[in-house]
Amino acid sequence: MPSLRILRTFLAVAAEGSFTAAGQRVALTQVAVGLQMRTLENDLKRKLFARQGKLVTLNEQGRALVPIATQLVALYEQAKHGTRADAPLAGTVQFGSIVSALSQLVRATLELKRHHPAVDLHVVSGKSNRLIAQVENHELDAAVVVYNPAIKRPSLVWTPLYAEPMVLLAPRAARPAAPADMVERYPFIRFDRTEHTGELVERTLRRLRAKPQEFLELNSIETIVELVRDGMGVAMLPNLARHGWEGDPRLRVLPIAQTAESRQIALVQLRTAARAEIITAVGQQFVAALAVPA
Repeated sequence: MPSLRILRTFLAVAAEGSFTAAGQRVALTQVAVGLQMRTLENDLKRKLFARQGKLVTLNEQGRALVPIATQLVALYEQAKHGTRADAPLAGTVQFGSIVSALSQLVRATLELKRHHPAVDLHVVSGKSNRLIAQVENHELDAAVVVYNPAIKRPSLVWTPLYAEPMVLLAPRAARPAAPADMVERYPFIRFDRTEHTGELVERTLRRLRAKPQEFLELNSIETIVELVRDGMGVAMLPNLARHGWEGDPRLRVLPIAQTAESRQIALVQLRTAARAEIITAVGQQFVAALAVPA
């Protein structure tokens, strides 16, 4: 079994998106991170990364490992601090969530409360940047947000939850083609470039060397998806967990090759969070719920 140190390094790579940035996070050199990741791949007997020159991204196997590694590390932390898994929890915690993860978070909090009735959980939704600011200002205890590696604050602790690979969404009636051709052939509905998700879209477009037929720019994934359903154009978006776009009769979901970015969803909290044991329990319940087939 891989060591916890290696799993922590793997989660740092998943969160940061590069060996160099991950090394800074866990106090290792880039070479040491690379050696640990090769050891992990050898132990698990499968590749976890797609490598293109200096660019390293999680492949499908790597993305599947993130919630498992997160849970293993969290369980160790729980054991180290002497908290029994069945010990009752109590207290009030304020949680935030981006809209696309809100239903999963609510399910996780309800399941936790079923086992720990003395826990009082409040959940609000919002944009990632606002939620992170609310955590920093002690308005929220924790939040499920889009991880942005540009935000490097020592006061914050990030726990990776899952990854959402970028896909191309098109109306079902659209004739499928390569993603670069699709965004040039049909009106392109773009996600807000001022948001981190919009930056991921822009980077993927550059890697595809695609020049989209610009049509609209919006900051709501749900609105964009509805416009695509109505045949108004195509969009490049993170493939939202548990949203079932592949089974939607009005949508066509086209995967993007290894040039695509992945949106990382993480739980963020203050390093000095007062209710850390409850936050950890909610994170574990969140990951456990994702592992159950919808």
